[in-house]
Amino acid sequence: QVQLVESGGGLVQAGDSLRLSCVASGRTLSGYSMGWFRQAPGKERESVAAITWSSGRTYYADSMRGRFTISRDNAKNTVYLQMDSLKPEDTAVYYCAASRLIGVTTPHHFNFWGQGTQVTVSS
Repeated sequence: QVQLVESGGGLVQAGDSLRLSCVASGRTLSGYSMGWFRQAPGKERESVAAITWSSGRTYYADSMRGRFTISRDNAKNTVYLQMDSLKPEDTAVYYCAASRLIGVTTPHHFNFWGQGTQVTVSS
């Protein structure tokens, strides 16, 4: 089992930045893929970014590429999502998730989920 706890959400203005953190416990993440997802009210959960823990290979959804950066800290068993140039349409609950599969990016491939952290971007 992997337990995930997100933090770092909040209320910001358009153009601001936020960094989300996701601390994993229960086991080491070598061999896992880690992902960030978001879900806005009335919408389906969507992929934001993903990273293969061992290789560091990253994936970004088209609308986030260039503004968001996913990274990980092996020593802290933590994955981050740096979000820059935030827009009102980025408002959502952001979730961290872990998958035993390598190179996956879609929500249904992820086995373990955090509780989510709210990000609200005002115009």
